[in-house]
Amino acid sequence: MSLFRDDGIVLRTQKLGEADRIITLLTRGHGRVRAVARGVRRTKSKFGARLEPFSHVDVQFFARGGELVGRGLPLCTQSETIAAYGGSIVTDYARYTAGTAMLETAERFTDHEGEPAVQQYLLLVGGLRTLAAGEHAPHLILDAFLLRSLAVNGYAPSFGACAKCGMPGPNRFFSVAAGGVVCGECRVPGSVVPSSEAIGLLGALLTGDWATADACEPRHVREGSGLVAAYLHWHLERGLRSLRYVEK
Repeated sequence: MSLFRDDGIVLRTQKLGEADRIITLLTRGHGRVRAVARGVRRTKSKFGARLEPFSHVDVQFFARGGELVGRGLPLCTQSETIAAYGGSIVTDYARYTAGTAMLETAERFTDHEGEPAVQQYLLLVGGLRTLAAGEHAPHLILDAFLLRSLAVNGYAPSFGACAKCGMPGPNRFFSVAAGGVVCGECRVPGSVVPSSEAIGLLGALLTGDWATADACEPRHVREGSGLVAAYLHWHLERGLRSLRYVEK
């Protein structure tokens, strides 16, 4: 029997029995972890209030054997709040739906429990912090998070040079299957011709050019969001359930 300590973001919770919950977290050192938190559904449980979605917590786990992820679920025996992002997120519909989509994305990209995913973890922490602070429009923060999640998992789209031959941009066509913008010679069936403003916006979100992103017109933002959703759907092989509720 072993004790493990790690910090993580609570992705979701599930009821277990009459008073317990299964808590799914994305942790810094152990990747995605599911653990049982006993008694957290009792009304007087301060422990349970710390283990709600969007919470950044320092957690202690008790597991059988020498590995945190094994045959049985470990117990979550202690938690301390690092940052309660949920307080600012759940009171605003646009932030809440964007944040929910971010949590679902992080879980989908870390489908193997116990495997560290430090870049994805740090990306989620930064995204939730920015979302809670209200520094930018929620849908822009979400699209930036989705693009960067794709990038850190090896699916970075190209918004400048042709994704197939490398021809310098700007290139007119966009192909989800090809990996981003493509030139006329490399154009494949199913390619679309987005506006240059939408492509510029997506490039700005991927690189963190918030001055350009914040100044973009709503119609180009909506166009860019459609491209991001299609690209994400292609690589995840199915869409995000939460993405349909996000306000654009």
